[in-house]
Amino acid sequence: MVDKNLQFLEMPRQEPNKVAVEIRIKEFREIYSQYAPETAAQQAGRCISCGNPFCEWKCPVHNYIPNWLNLVNEGKLIEAAELSHQTNSLPEMCGRICPQDRLCEGACTLNDGLGAVSIGSIEKYITDEAFKQGWKPDMSNVVPTGKRVAIVGAGPAGLGCADILVRNGVTPVVFDRYPKIGGLLTFGIPPFKLEKDVVEKRREIMQYMGVEFRLGVEVGRDISIDQLNAQYDAVFLGMGTYRYVKGEIPGESLAGVYEALPYLISNINRELGLTQDLSKYIDMQGKRVVVLGGGDTGMDCNRTAIRQGASSVTCTYRRDEANMPGSRRDYKNSKEEGVHFLFNRQPIEIIGTDRVRGVKLVETRLGPPGPRGRRLAEAVPGTEEIIEADAIIVAFGFLPNPPDWFTSQNIALHSNGRVRVSSERAPGLRERVLGSREFTHKFQTTNPKIFAGGDMVRGSDLVVTAVFEGREAAQGILEYIGVTH
Repeated sequence: MVDKNLQFLEMPRQEPNKVAVEIRIKEFREIYSQYAPETAAQQAGRCISCGNPFCEWKCPVHNYIPNWLNLVNEGKLIEAAELSHQTNSLPEMCGRICPQDRLCEGACTLNDGLGAVSIGSIEKYITDEAFKQGWKPDMSNVVPTGKRVAIVGAGPAGLGCADILVRNGVTPVVFDRYPKIGGLLTFGIPPFKLEKDVVEKRREIMQYMGVEFRLGVEVGRDISIDQLNAQYDAVFLGMGTYRYVKGEIPGESLAGVYEALPYLISNINRELGLTQDLSKYIDMQGKRVVVLGGGDTGMDCNRTAIRQGASSVTCTYRRDEANMPGSRRDYKNSKEEGVHFLFNRQPIEIIGTDRVRGVKLVETRLGPPGPRGRRLAEAVPGTEEIIEADAIIVAFGFLPNPPDWFTSQNIALHSNGRVRVSSERAPGLRERVLGSREFTHKFQTTNPKIFAGGDMVRGSDLVVTAVFEGREAAQGILEYIGVTH
């Protein structure tokens, strides 16, 4: 019998099994298997129930992590699922795609040579297995209010907002231009990290809860914002960031240079059978591919190109390995799958005449910190080199792209295009907006009937932070429309 207080010593960290490299690079299925119940219980039992659980504070939605780990250890799966959903609207997805090494697991007390508790894998296990057993959220005590709220965007912020509203008797009606829910969860994140039937299962659950979806409907094209304002008690905007950051380097417009997001979307459309026009599919088979950028999107492009059969994939990043922003798990998986990394390299020109022939890089070194506190990458003179390539994928990140109708709705923006909302930095505090009116509801825009959250407010960030802001905005909406909660 293992001593519960010493289980973290006698039971080492054990991650779920991974599909062998030679198999997984030929398919787009998830690469991690599921824990068996006994293993999940053993791994959850490694938690030492810290008096001050740093994992909870590091988690953007502040999950009750030690509590549901203890429930899993005791075999109380349904109770664990109920508790997990009290703080997170998409736990099965966050368990798959959150960079736990930088969040909960990175803050785990055991993450100091003993091996952090495998929080993410257990979070995924809880909801997956509860769904298999037929569990659904208990809506029996919800009292309908007759209130209706329009949600623009079925991504993580919109789904998080809808979850809180429907649990408080408000009917959320979610509009999205895509034919499936999820936003980038479906059309940006590759299936080898998040299979799309997982997202479809969440849609089924949310429809059971009372959420209505209007898919393939774009606000501003198929329905006007004025109609939403007239038909609903409030509006929430969770439209994300889709405008890619350009490198502003010569040759960026050459044939063979691709933006990361259209590239990923084209592959997912093909995998889902949604592509009618095959010319829109971007195929890297047999090509020498260079991915510019070391973030999570860059890792997704790396591993997608490998699975498409690229002859080689090279990923460049302007800082060193320690400063790379991408998930360490995805970085490790990229290397295992054959991606070659060039750190301290900055692109200065894309080479070619009619189409791409290569990319010119210059070595960099880290200089003093910039305005945001990160050390700046400085070019080292005389270190230029050319890497031959048949295709370049630019993965430098994304920016907000506010639609034209924001102006008519008096929705104020920051100088970088992010939507300005009340209390975005300190929820619950009052902020005087535009010097004319005071808004006290969390995530309320300068149009008092319209709220916003997620990447279009914060800037391109994690799925879990978008979920958090959608949930917080829902609290502000409930106060605004007079629903007690």
